[in-house]
Amino acid sequence: MATTEVFQDWDSPHETISSMTRTTRKTTTTTKTTTRRETSASTKTTTMTTAAKLYGKDLSEYDDVDVDELLAQLTPEEINMLAKEVDPDDSFMPPSQRCSYECDKSPTGPLNRKKLIEHINKQALETPDRPELKPYVPGVIRGKKWIPPPQENAKEKEADEQIAIDLGEEYEQALSNATQEEIIDLAAILGFHSMMNQDQYHASLLNSGQPVGLGWDGVTKASQPKAYPMDPPNDTDVDATIKQVRDDDPKLTDLNWNNIKNISDEKFIQLFEGLEVNTHLESLSLTNVGLNDKTAQRLAEAMEKNSTLRVLNVETNFISPPVIVRLIRALLKTKSIEEFRCSNQRSQVLGNKIEMEITQLVEQNPTLLRLGLHLEFNDARHRVAAHLQRNIDRIRKDLTLRLQFRFFNMNHRKPALIQ
Repeated sequence: MATTEVFQDWDSPHETISSMTRTTRKTTTTTKTTTRRETSASTKTTTMTTAAKLYGKDLSEYDDVDVDELLAQLTPEEINMLAKEVDPDDSFMPPSQRCSYECDKSPTGPLNRKKLIEHINKQALETPDRPELKPYVPGVIRGKKWIPPPQENAKEKEADEQIAIDLGEEYEQALSNATQEEIIDLAAILGFHSMMNQDQYHASLLNSGQPVGLGWDGVTKASQPKAYPMDPPNDTDVDATIKQVRDDDPKLTDLNWNNIKNISDEKFIQLFEGLEVNTHLESLSLTNVGLNDKTAQRLAEAMEKNSTLRVLNVETNFISPPVIVRLIRALLKTKSIEEFRCSNQRSQVLGNKIEMEITQLVEQNPTLLRLGLHLEFNDARHRVAAHLQRNIDRIRKDLTLRLQFRFFNMNHRKPALIQ
C-alpha cells in the first residue's frame, strides 16, 4: 500500500479547506495458481486550514481599532456615502424627507406669500398669448370639417351575416301572412317568454284574444300582479302510506310527502325499510320534510336494493355534500332511477372535489335522464349535461328501433294469418 500526500499553498484572504487524495493500488500476483487479487484501496485525507483575512490582515488585528477615530478621519462626502449603504430608510419619516437631495443654498430674503402671489398674477397677465396661425374672423370656419367615412347599409350587412333557414314555402307563407296576435300565440306555445309580457302570455293561454294596446307597437304600461291562492296543505296520511309501502300495495305507485312537518326519523326509517322490498312504487317525493344525513344514509341503502323506483325527489332538506355523493353512488347499484333531484340543501356550495366526484358518478350511469342539482363549475356542468343528453338520445334510438321492429312484425304476420 502506498499513499501520497499533496499540500498546496493558498493566498486567498478567506478560509479555505482543501483536501486531495491519491490512491495507489498494489497488485499481488501468484505464479502457481495464475490468479490475480487486488487489495482494497485505502484513503488518507489531509486537511489544511488558513486563517481568514481582510485587506491582507487577520481579523484579530481589527479588534483593537478605535471606530470613532476612523469616522473622524472621513470627509462629509464619505460619511454620507457610508450612511446610505448602512442606514435604512426611516419608515416614520414622510416620503418627501427621505430623498438624499438637500438644498444647500441660503435664502436671499424672507418669504412674503402675498407678494409672491401678486408677482405670479402680474406675470401671467403681462405675458402675451401665443400668436394664432390663422386669426379669428366671425363667420369664417377655420380648418376642415370632419366627414365620416361611408359605411355599408346595416340592414344589408345583417342580412348577409344571417344564416339562411329553409322552412318550406308553406311555413314561410304562413309566417309572412300571420297577424301579430297569431305570432304572440305561437311564441307562447314555443315558450319564448321574452317576446311577450304577462298579460299577453295569459291571454294566449286562455285563448281570449290579445288586449287592445298591448301589441309590440303599443305603449308599455304596468299591470297589477295576479294573486294566486296558497297551495293547500299536504293531507297525506304518513302512517297509512308507510303500511302500504311495507305491504307492497300495487295501487300505490306515486308517494308524495312534500311539505309535511314534524316527521320523525323512525318513520323515515320505517318507510325506507319498506322501500327495500317494494316492487310497485315508481315515484317518491320528499321535498321539505326535514331529511338529514342519518335518514339519507338509510335511503341510499334502500335505493341499492329497490329496482322499480324511477323518480326520486329530496330537494330542500338538510343533506350534506358527502351524503349527496352517497345517494348518487347508490343509483349505480340497480340503475333504475331516471330522475333524481337533490338541490337546495343545507350547504349551497358543494365544492370542486364534490362536483368532480358527482360528475364521474353521473358519467358512469347509463339510465339517468334528469339531474336536479346546482353545479358551480362549468366543467362539471357541461360534462353532466352532455352525458344526460347522450342517455336521452340512446333511449330515443332504442324506442325507434322497437317501433320499427314491431311494425315489421305486424306487416309480416298478416299474410300468414290470411293463408
